[in-house]
Amino acid sequence: PSYDYSLDELLNVGAPLAPTDFREFWQARYARALQVHPCPRIRHTGTSHAGFEVYSLRYFSTDHVVIRGWVLIPQDQPVTRGMVFGHGYGGCDGPDYRLCPKGAALLFPCFRGLARSQHPPISTNPAFHVLHDIDKPQQYIIGGCVDDVWLAVSSMQMLFPATQGHIGYSGVSFGGGIGALALPWEPRIQRAHLNVPTFGNQPLRLQLPTIGSGAAVQRYQQQHGNVLATLQYYDAASAATFIRQPMHVAAALFDPAVAPPGQFAIYNALSGEKTLFTLDAGHFAYPQQAAQEQALQGELEEFFSRL
Repeated sequence: PSYDYSLDELLNVGAPLAPTDFREFWQARYARALQVHPCPRIRHTGTSHAGFEVYSLRYFSTDHVVIRGWVLIPQDQPVTRGMVFGHGYGGCDGPDYRLCPKGAALLFPCFRGLARSQHPPISTNPAFHVLHDIDKPQQYIIGGCVDDVWLAVSSMQMLFPATQGHIGYSGVSFGGGIGALALPWEPRIQRAHLNVPTFGNQPLRLQLPTIGSGAAVQRYQQQHGNVLATLQYYDAASAATFIRQPMHVAAALFDPAVAPPGQFAIYNALSGEKTLFTLDAGHFAYPQQAAQEQALQGELEEFFSRL
């Protein structure tokens, strides 16, 4: 799963040529999403943990989809900033307490069709979820998940008005790719971290042997042969060329589920302020994992302290 790429070679993987209407496609989608009033509602779960009160979250996204998740509110300090988190394709079974900037409300939405946001007929199985409406560029499920991020930001600002101008995003794997697609058009997010992000350089993603959702897309391509007609609009590396926020990216040298060349393509495409943290591996246990995660955690605490 290193695909025989050296670090120098990974740092030279580019983004594919995007469709000429790529920017217009996403700007129009963003404008449509912001017409939705998410009507966010939170309900106390009766629990607290690590200095936070834990709430259940519910808000509306596009296509009348109800998004559910969690909100953490600090117990001993006013909310002055906010963080939105994007989960991996393994789902999200609860809040993550590792990254907690001082004074931040933490919002953990479950993307449509997954975990708490099940929405039949969307499959909860990643191998089928990633194919939902893949033959329809405007309706493809990944675009809906990007809408879910934008409306999470709307919900954050409605629930906690003081977070306006002080919102960060952190996404891992699936949530990293979704974040890369969401960020260029979303000025309400000030800075973001992407951890082993997927959907980078889709033509390359279709060629490199992999497991997980990427393998499902490859099988679909083998059967139908037309998948790039949609995926060219959902390329996280193409989107990254439009990102202007300060960015922090953790990319892996070895990864059986998200090929490293695609991860690095996203980082390489960023033209603004950016920081790279190189992981030995992603989606895989390895000897230095705990030490690297601790070091990454330290960098992220400093990075998001500037929200």
